[in-house]
Amino acid sequence: MAVLNGVNNKHEVVVAPMEVSVEAGNYQDAERFDDDGRPRRSGTFWTASAHIITAVIGSGVLSLAWAIAQLGWVAGPAAMLLFAFVTYYTATLLAECYRTGNPDTGKRNYTYMDAVRSNLGGAKVIFCGVIQYANLVGVAIGYTIASSISMRAIRRADCFHTNGHGDPCKSSSTPYMILFGVVQILFSQIPDFDQIWWLSIVAAVMSFTYSSIGLALGIAQTVSNGGFKGSLTGISIGADVTSTQKIWHTLQAFGDIAFAYSFSNILIEIQDTIKAPPPSESKVMQKATRLSVATTTVFYMLCGCMGYAAFGDNAPDNLLTGFGFYEPFWLLDIANVAIVVHLVGAYQVFCQPIFAFVERRANSAWPDSAFISKELRVGPFALSLFRLTWRSAFVCVTTVVAMLLPFFGNVVGFLGAVSFWPLTVYFPVEMYIKQRRVPRGSTKWICLQTLSISCLIVSIAAAAGSIADVIDALKVYRPFSG
Repeated sequence: MAVLNGVNNKHEVVVAPMEVSVEAGNYQDAERFDDDGRPRRSGTFWTASAHIITAVIGSGVLSLAWAIAQLGWVAGPAAMLLFAFVTYYTATLLAECYRTGNPDTGKRNYTYMDAVRSNLGGAKVIFCGVIQYANLVGVAIGYTIASSISMRAIRRADCFHTNGHGDPCKSSSTPYMILFGVVQILFSQIPDFDQIWWLSIVAAVMSFTYSSIGLALGIAQTVSNGGFKGSLTGISIGADVTSTQKIWHTLQAFGDIAFAYSFSNILIEIQDTIKAPPPSESKVMQKATRLSVATTTVFYMLCGCMGYAAFGDNAPDNLLTGFGFYEPFWLLDIANVAIVVHLVGAYQVFCQPIFAFVERRANSAWPDSAFISKELRVGPFALSLFRLTWRSAFVCVTTVVAMLLPFFGNVVGFLGAVSFWPLTVYFPVEMYIKQRRVPRGSTKWICLQTLSISCLIVSIAAAAGSIADVIDALKVYRPFSG
């Protein structure tokens, strides 16, 4: 600067204005960017809680009455409380791994895979990526199935009300899956997690709406029955249920409950929306997790138990669409509309990590491509040719697969079983041990490893039960006929 201005004396160089201008620029950047140069996050305890509740109170709540029917009054509620505790505990471990090193100033891990890469590395990163993204794709398929079942249930409820319960009121789920897919193509153009907070809040409200209706109908049916149905050990072996089916259904019930608590695979991505500390993101996330898991567990216990109390061994695998209830038909319609609206938001919450992963890879591989980087902003949407093309293709593929496998209960159980151990238990435990340097062989290390091994056994057993049921369903199913 001194030479360019023809000034040789260092003390005569006018530095102060330059410093002011740099400081002003830094101040402006501090307003717009976090310490790592990324856009400043704005998430709070409440938005994080909304994301979690949207992810957790999903369609899985509707299968809990069926799950408790398989396990009975003793093992059913006990299993739900156990899964709730394990999910909450391991989520607190995972929240500690959002930053590597110092919980306030350490390097941020933007995704679940980033956290695994920073703490564990090696082949475990690939294993995590395959399991996480396969599970997210599976959830997208499951939610497409669930939404079509609810839309079809609206039509059937109106048909039953008009023509009587003897009318089969058959209809295909395929047009409803296509409609759901079209809506998802539109919402998938919202660029990232931080900008779908409003959709999560709407979805969370909808989840409470249909859960409350299911609970109210279960209570009303129980009162109408004059008491609680069901038994201590669940469905009895007899003419309709063989001993083998009892075993498979019992194992699948564990998978259903695991799926109902599934959200750890997007916890880091949710945590990455929380604004910079203080307090640290991990403390905010732990509070949000505590509120969300406690809230959902109360709802799960009420909905699952009251559904079983109302129908006993005949509890349907989907409380609001299996037509345990027929009237009031308009209330069933409201509940199923709420389910569909919730699933629109939940689909986006679970798919955003997939979208972000693919787009980061594409930007890294072709940084100068206008096809990838050029955007047109329209409200919450960020339109680009690449985003429009690839996200639309993703939605189309998941929709077609959903048409081929419209088995809600079986898909729910399998997804829960396959993803529960690695994503909810194994990786959080292993990363926490590495992050906090838990001594090998210590009491805490032994307890954590015992928890992990126990959950692995449960996951394997639940997956076996779900696979057996899927195989049975495929024997009599014709593609695109549902």
